[in-house]
Amino acid sequence: MADDKLLLGKSTKQEFLTLRLANRHGLITGATGTGKTVSLQVLAEAFSNAGVPVFAADIKGDLSGVAEMGEEKPFILERAKTVGLDWHADSFPVVFWDLFGEQGHPIRATVAEMGPVLLARLMDLNDTQEGVINILFRYADQHGMALLDLKDLRAMLQELGSNKELQNQLRTAYGNISPASIGAIQRQLLTLENQGGSHFFGEPALELKDLMRTDREGRGMINLLAADKLMASPKLYSTFLLWLLSELFEELPEVGDPDKPKLVFFFDEAHLLFKDAPKALLEKIEQVVRLIRSKGVGVYFVTQNPLDVPETVLAQLGNRVQHALRAFTPRDQRAVKAAATTFRQNPKLNTEEAITQLGKGEALVSTLEGNGVPSMVERTLICPPFGRIGPVSEQERRRIMARSPVRGKYDEAVDRESAYEILQKAAQQKAQAQQQAEHQAEQASSGGLGGILGGILGGGSPQGAPRGRGRPPASAGETIVKNAANSIARSIGTQVGRAIVRGVLGGFLRR
Repeated sequence: MADDKLLLGKSTKQEFLTLRLANRHGLITGATGTGKTVSLQVLAEAFSNAGVPVFAADIKGDLSGVAEMGEEKPFILERAKTVGLDWHADSFPVVFWDLFGEQGHPIRATVAEMGPVLLARLMDLNDTQEGVINILFRYADQHGMALLDLKDLRAMLQELGSNKELQNQLRTAYGNISPASIGAIQRQLLTLENQGGSHFFGEPALELKDLMRTDREGRGMINLLAADKLMASPKLYSTFLLWLLSELFEELPEVGDPDKPKLVFFFDEAHLLFKDAPKALLEKIEQVVRLIRSKGVGVYFVTQNPLDVPETVLAQLGNRVQHALRAFTPRDQRAVKAAATTFRQNPKLNTEEAITQLGKGEALVSTLEGNGVPSMVERTLICPPFGRIGPVSEQERRRIMARSPVRGKYDEAVDRESAYEILQKAAQQKAQAQQQAEHQAEQASSGGLGGILGGILGGGSPQGAPRGRGRPPASAGETIVKNAANSIARSIGTQVGRAIVRGVLGGFLRR
């Protein structure tokens, strides 16, 4: 294999992917069980050997075998001989990731990094509710309150929903914030939490440089996202990958057309990205796919049906690997025709007919060559992978994670001061100040009014006043009666005083 080309397989000749054109994106399609995952593994291994880091979602766990040595099975050796591949068992440098932190290192982003647009899509909000999220983000930015995790978002929603004065201020500046919108967002937030969103949002957030590592031998790291559990929350899965693409687009510098990509990104189950996506979001995806090429990132969509990808995005995908499609239904037949017409036609091959006749491990292949022109489509036997075909065991996965280059960096969550803590502290300070004011007012009112009323109702001389000289001392019976009368008077005075204090203070608080 030449240093600037990756061997994909053999038709009438060996078929290659030109490395300097690999950032022009690609598409791998085919029905279930036709060999898409093996093609993905072959490409990932080839990019790794060329020193290009890879990121891929491992939907069923099958890709994880790339981390272990392949096995010399007869069908592998026979295929290698057929395609002219000098095959040998090999293993590749792998980093396992998992949004839930179970089968790989936790991978996180902050709410602020996700942004209001993607967050609104993740929670399936309408335009009005998305507007409230935008206002929330603006207010948090202006007041220095970091939005890191979902409890920050919940605290901000509670503040917007309960603080009438704040609502009036924001209504004047940005528009109305209705209780119905706040309630709807809170319900969607609860759904997101139940789907595992609380595991994803937080710190330490993923640093993109950790996806773009090479090992000591110069081979690109293959980053595998465990997605078997994540697929139970398809919107979280697709929005996370779209966020990752957006972050790469925002942070990486322009490099034009490098000799090889800086990163190759495989987007498996790509139909989830486009399903029910509004027009504005589709336009954003098209823009990212079109422009991220100049950042040195190649994006390869993997899906069952080429109709899953919008035409505006499909037009950006120059490297194609088409496995077999079944024409059982009218939609399947349209998919076959659509796939056939997207290739540069080969006069020696009936493309539409071939798509339905391909065997397992066979594909129609067309890649960019020369000055970026697609090659004529060829029926191709795909190379066998060097690594293991099939998943690693749990013990093997733990062993690989133990020697991971990012071991310990993301494994423990960090909860620094953010919007939730700031709002909690402000609420506590307000409550303490209010309690102190109430206490001081009650003390002042009880002492002043109670003393005056006690003096009036008690009828005695002030303490320390001189007694009348001509008055004889009271008898024991008179003393008992007098003391009882004074006690009753003081009790009546205190109760009346307290009743007056509560009335005055309560009225003051209501104002």
